[in-house]
Amino acid sequence: MATSDEFRELLPLEELQERERAQVSVDGTPLAAFYHEGEVRVVDNRCPHMGFPLSEGSVEDGILTCHWHHARFELACGDTFDPWADDVRTYPVEISDGTVYVNPNPERDLPPAEHWASRLETGLEENLRLVVAKSTIGLLDAGVDYREPTATTLEFGTRYRESGWGPGLTILGCMANLIDDLEPDDRKRALYTGVRRVASDCADEPPNFDQPSFSTREVEFDRLKRWFRDCVEVRDADGAERCLRTAVASGRSEAEVAELVFAAATDHPYLSSGHVLDFANKSFESLEHVGWEHADDALASLVDPLVTATRSDEQSSWRQPIDLVSLLEDVYGGDVTETSGLEELTTAGAGISWEPPADFQETLLSDDPETVVDALADAVSAGATTEELAAEVVHAAATRVAQFGTANEFSDWNTVHHTFTYANAVHQATRRTDAIELYRGVFDAAISVYLDRFLNTPPAPIPEPGANETGRDPDAILEALLETFDAEGEVDEAGRLVGEFFDCGGDSADLKRTLGHGLLREDAGFHTLQNLEAAFRQFDLAEERTVGGDETSIDLESRRRVPLIATARYMAAHFPTRREAEQTFTIAQRLNRGETIHEGSE
Repeated sequence: MATSDEFRELLPLEELQERERAQVSVDGTPLAAFYHEGEVRVVDNRCPHMGFPLSEGSVEDGILTCHWHHARFELACGDTFDPWADDVRTYPVEISDGTVYVNPNPERDLPPAEHWASRLETGLEENLRLVVAKSTIGLLDAGVDYREPTATTLEFGTRYRESGWGPGLTILGCMANLIDDLEPDDRKRALYTGVRRVASDCADEPPNFDQPSFSTREVEFDRLKRWFRDCVEVRDADGAERCLRTAVASGRSEAEVAELVFAAATDHPYLSSGHVLDFANKSFESLEHVGWEHADDALASLVDPLVTATRSDEQSSWRQPIDLVSLLEDVYGGDVTETSGLEELTTAGAGISWEPPADFQETLLSDDPETVVDALADAVSAGATTEELAAEVVHAAATRVAQFGTANEFSDWNTVHHTFTYANAVHQATRRTDAIELYRGVFDAAISVYLDRFLNTPPAPIPEPGANETGRDPDAILEALLETFDAEGEVDEAGRLVGEFFDCGGDSADLKRTLGHGLLREDAGFHTLQNLEAAFRQFDLAEERTVGGDETSIDLESRRRVPLIATARYMAAHFPTRREAEQTFTIAQRLNRGETIHEGSE
């Protein structure tokens, strides 16, 4: 008899000796038993890699090999030779009166949260997509707050990528921002998406070696800001990093550090097609999720993108046939790094409450850059804050996406997208700091909106409120929207369905969950992931203004619709994809649930 009530009868020892292996289910647990080198070993019959039955593998020299992907395991303890496979669980056995007994429910070596946290690190280090998927799902299923794996991934991404903040970390920040808008399973997909993109970005890249902060903590903020900008201007990465780390180490406030970073990020217009400022914004937004204690490394990773950025004032599109940079310099009061002219305008507008003129959006979307620049300058002198102006410009940028003409080259979707995400980053930055330099970001975004004008020729129609008074069930519309993403080229229909959803009184939270699911089931690219997150941000801010009723001169209902119409059209243009990542996610989810993946694994 077995010596403990925890053990269950497995099979006769003689039978196992004769067959050398057996597949048995005990208390619902599929087990593989082996007789090898005079010992009985029992393991979970499901290969931890992809669930293939290990009873169909082979054992030689103490090594169990799965025949599906040739993962190898030390038979006695279950540890794997191959990090991509995970360890297989082993079970204690006893032999009594010629019968093999097994404990099918032994205590785990590590609690699930600790196990999956360890596996997450392995997935990041080895760039193992399936391991990342199983780890992120396992962590959230174990009740771990998404902020913990996000912090782990942020730390990894800043340490193991010499070129600094990039698309992977930006996606991680976007996914963290989306978490609350998603269904529970899609929250797992979002975390998986962010982590795997960071792992991919860091794969085969040299690690980052930090520059230390200055020993002194007594440098005045204005001087430190000037040093930092000067270092970035001459592309001195080491000097810039020491200045930035000193700002954090000396206890400068988040608003002050943001002022330092965004001043340098707007010293030249539209750096690297807007990516640099967007990266900076996502770094600050990521810190809101994981905590300011990660600021030192997270913000220092922005230095390389800043000092290596392409500068639009050095590009012909900003100089010919109209010298757009000169128009800006006339407002700034010197070259593009100056602000004296802006200071004069803000002094004139001090204490004045600004309302956008009725034709302000029309002006921002016009084909006369001088009129656009003059309208913005007039707004500043009339009291418009950076945040108020940024809100107007980002709406114009979203309109460009919503009205993108599909007769254009497919790659031009990214042109209007870059302007939109840049304008969104400027808008978010103005909510973080009131630094006067951010007026330059607003002007730069408006110039980019102007440069995109031909991509709205002719403009695609934006569904007007009330244009679809069908009374159709909003859930049916959402189902139709997902079906639209299953077909190529249904760009205008996707936008129309979003308009119809609003007309039918649908709940915006349901629409956001549907758009999020439509995004995360696809192999969405960097820009598509960015686009949806920026659209959600702008929708939420427009929603706040609508509820607060603090706007009277614009069409509030149209304002809140446009970002989601725009992103639905953008998504439809880029879907469907092969959905490889979704297949991996589904396999990982089924494995974590203990479901059978292959016939014969039970």
